[in-house]
Amino acid sequence: MRVVIAGAGAVGRSIAQELVGNGHHVLLIDKAPSAIRSDLVPEAQWLLADSCELSSLEEAQLESCDVVISATGDDKVNLVTSLLAKTEFAVPRTVGRVNHPSNEWLFGESWGVDVSVSTPRLMSALVEEAVTVGDLVRLFTFRQSNTNLVELTMPEGSPFVGRRVSDVPWPADAVLVAILRDNTIQTPEPDRSLEAGDELLIVTPEQAESDIAQLLSPKN
Repeated sequence: MRVVIAGAGAVGRSIAQELVGNGHHVLLIDKAPSAIRSDLVPEAQWLLADSCELSSLEEAQLESCDVVISATGDDKVNLVTSLLAKTEFAVPRTVGRVNHPSNEWLFGESWGVDVSVSTPRLMSALVEEAVTVGDLVRLFTFRQSNTNLVELTMPEGSPFVGRRVSDVPWPADAVLVAILRDNTIQTPEPDRSLEAGDELLIVTPEQAESDIAQLLSPKN
């Protein structure tokens, strides 16, 4: 897979290192000469250019890439880069980094963003996830499909502790994707039992979130 990352700061470089390590082809773009640190990710390609300029994206050959990640520290740059990637080069998948929570509403289909990653929201969600049991925590939003990745830690009082995955009457369109137990990842097979303390990762439409919470961790 070919991935172009706009923004070669600490965030962009970290993403590039992970992707290169997984065997993907990565190009990092940044307009600041000081950000071009090819020695830090030597396996990646580097381009000194402005990702908001159409000519720069043509030079980067965006038409041949599978994913564009806008990871700069400037929300305006991330939005413009995503929009150009989607509308001018028909990039199949765009990911936009949200730096300021007040701008989250912009990172959607109208600006060419398929997946938005809000650092402040993700950090607060991870804090909530670490200290709450029985509460549903939203970890991630998939803008293109209007679905969320949510987490719920099974409380001891859940009516489905000791029951099988297939016994749970999951809301329509909600999908259990993984069970985290004892530092391992369990596949959600129909006959697998659910235990107190299991962390359930579920992809669900927003309107079904309250139903899932009430189902697995009823408050009344």
